[in-house]
Order: sequence, then C-alpha cells, then structure tokens
Amino acid sequence: MTARRVLTGLVPLLLLAATACGDDGGGGESTSESGKKLNKVTLTLNWYPYGEHAPFYYGKAQKIFEKHGIDLAIRAGQGSQKTVQATGAGQSDFGWADTPALLGGVDSGVKVKSLGVFLQTTPSSVQFFTAQDIKTPADLKGKTIAGTAGDALSKTFPVFLRKNDVGQSDVKVQNTDPAGKIAAVISGKTDGLLGYASDQGPIMADKAKKEVGYLRFADHGLNFYSNGLITGTRYLADNGDVATRMVKAVSESFAAAQQAPGPAVAAMAGASEQLPPQKVLSEQFATTVTLLHTPATRGKAPGVNTDGDWQRTIDVFAEAGVVKNPKKVSDYWDAAVAAKG
Repeated sequence: MTARRVLTGLVPLLLLAATACGDDGGGGESTSESGKKLNKVTLTLNWYPYGEHAPFYYGKAQKIFEKHGIDLAIRAGQGSQKTVQATGAGQSDFGWADTPALLGGVDSGVKVKSLGVFLQTTPSSVQFFTAQDIKTPADLKGKTIAGTAGDALSKTFPVFLRKNDVGQSDVKVQNTDPAGKIAAVISGKTDGLLGYASDQGPIMADKAKKEVGYLRFADHGLNFYSNGLITGTRYLADNGDVATRMVKAVSESFAAAQQAPGPAVAAMAGASEQLPPQKVLSEQFATTVTLLHTPATRGKAPGVNTDGDWQRTIDVFAEAGVVKNPKKVSDYWDAAVAAKG
C-alpha cells in the first residue's frame, strides 16, 4: 500500500478523533445547582456556531436542557458529513446535521438515525449582490456560480435548474472551497454562490456592505429537509430515554428562542472565536425561524416530521444521486422516539 493511500485512509479517522476530542465528553452524570441528577451528553454542530444554533445556547442559558435532565456540551463541527460520521461512530452522543448528509451516510452504512428535522424548508439558495439584477432562475444563464464539488448544494443545483427550465450547461459552477465562496463573489471572480440563506448571505452582506439577493430553491419548486437532530443507532438503543428527553429539550428550546430572538442570539456570546457579529447572527436566526415547518407541520411544535415530507426528501436526493439505494423512511428517521418527544 502506498504512503498516499495510508494517509488518505487515516484522514477520516483523524478528523473524527478531532471532532470527538475535548474535556467536555458525554456519558456519565453531573448534578445541577439544585441537586438534580443530569445525564452528560455531547452535541456536535454541523459547523462553527452561527445564528441557526442560537436555540441550543438559549436552551442552556434558560436551563431548558437541565429541566429535561440533560447537561449539554455543544461542540463546533466541520461539516455535516463529518458530524454524521462522528455521531454514527459514537464519538458524539448527538449531532446537528443536514439531512442529505444523513441520507448519504445511512446509504453508505453509517449507523445513524434522525430524531427529527427542524429546518424543514431548505435554506439552499443561489446568493448574489442585488446589483447583478438576478430576479428569476432564467437570469442565471451565462453566470458563474461558486459551488463546492460533491456537497448537497452542488448536487441538487442541477435538479433546481431542470425544474425551472434552465439547462445545466447554461450556468457555470466554479468549484470553490466552502470557506472561499464568499470571497469569490466579493472579488468578482463569480457572480454568485450556492449557500444557505440562513448562513452565508448575511455574512456576505456584512463583509461587502452590499445588499444580497437570493433565489431560494424552496421558492422555485424544490423543497427538502435540511438540518436536524441525529444520534447513533447504538447510542439510541442504549439510551432511549435520554434521546427522548433530548428531543423534548431541543424542541422546547427552539420554541422558546423563536419567542425571544434577541435574548436567544445574545446567549451565543463567547460561543466561538469565529462567531459572526451580533447583527449577522440576528439576521441568520431570523431566517432560521422561517424554515421550521412545511405545510404539513405548520402549527405543530418544532421538530415534528411527517412520512410524506421525508419521502419527498428521499426522492429529491435519489434524483440528485446523493442516495444510490433509497430505503424506507423508517431506516432514516426514528418516528417512535420523535413521537415520545
């Protein structure tokens, strides 16, 4: 075996170890100030903290997790795919990850399940400065868009174009590192980027001091599940009661944060050295709360899912090639735990 192959094989393991390391490990118990016994659990995010994650920090600050018997440690992530891998490997008790990464992970044998998707309207979008005068998908013809090869956005973009009668060859997608997409647009190397309306857009507007426009996939005929709560199947089998309480705590935290957006964002202070400015966090969270439901779940608690919405999501990613061997909804989502939550 060549040295390159050895190193390539080791990289995912090293990344998983890096995600799992730290002195805030899950497992065991702690005691609250009031003397209540708490289960210590870890939650690995999909990325470094940004506005979408405010409910977790607010839930901690308001002792919502403590109310449900949970001592929560929140860890930054390095992309949904790595979060899915780490959670499936038992190196994080819970994860916050994009549904296509979960689908792809299960498809490739990762032992992980969703406990409920919270961002049920996808934030996937084409983002650009409004000076580009892009109003409809047809206006993308002849444009160059920054995307990252292999990620869910780049794989679903052709589906988005087809649904809007735009040829894939009419739009150039320039392969760009995730961290470099905003810089590519600001520098004029690309006309726009593929990103999340709840993430990159407000950051780009703040950095460039220019208004950002969006073509949201969901507004143009293509919706699917996005970020949600996941856990490993082994952890779920051994800690079903903790998982049920975690679902309840996350749902209650989202509901509470939605009612108090200012305090929820303020609760993120000090969460990360990479934390965006508070104005950006506020805009990110304001967009996040618009993504919590589909028509089938409107009026229900955050995190309530339906089989129909799951099946539509699976179908989209089967069409996009993310899922090679589509399985039953129950292979991806544990509805029983969600129902108890």
